[in-house]
Amino acid sequence: MLNRYRKKADKWLEPLARRAGVKADTLSYLSFLFAIFAGISLYLSGENRLLFLLAALFILINGFFDALDGKIARIRGTSSLKGDFIDHSIDRFADAFMIGGIALSSWCSKEIGVISLAAVILTSYMGTQAQAVGYKRVYGGMLGRADRIVLLFLASLLQYFFNKKIFGYYLLEWMLMYFIFAGIITILQRYYATIKWFEGGKK
Repeated sequence: MLNRYRKKADKWLEPLARRAGVKADTLSYLSFLFAIFAGISLYLSGENRLLFLLAALFILINGFFDALDGKIARIRGTSSLKGDFIDHSIDRFADAFMIGGIALSSWCSKEIGVISLAAVILTSYMGTQAQAVGYKRVYGGMLGRADRIVLLFLASLLQYFFNKKIFGYYLLEWMLMYFIFAGIITILQRYYATIKWFEGGKK
């Protein structure tokens, strides 16, 4: 859903990208490092809820670096298939660590965690598979990566302040259940968009 605001975000990112003194791939790897930190913090947050605040910060940094790396590559003319592969691979590793950290924590049912992670991975797969068969990289749909980052950030903050269950589930569980629901819808949206492209004579 937030993908529609990509152009507006670019107005803020471009000046930063032009002044950045690092390579795009370096930022990609740094974003993964902070995803690992976020996942570990979320996993251990049951023992110390202050770790939710650290997790929220790490998630924010991960999302910022992930948004900035591609912009740097485009501005400097260093975009490549290798860089695209690194970027999307690291995004999936990051998803696994951050959502996995919640799934394995004391705040979440393992069943909800596993299904939500599967939904997120399949959502991203549909986007990259569309590109693999000759269509464009599909970012649209109800649940894009930007949406997940914002929700992970907000849910981590709110779970720190509200540690009670809501109708039998913690806030983080409700977020992951939304990932399942919105993920399934996004999978269908991206599948339909690609099939429609094929039926339009693009084979």
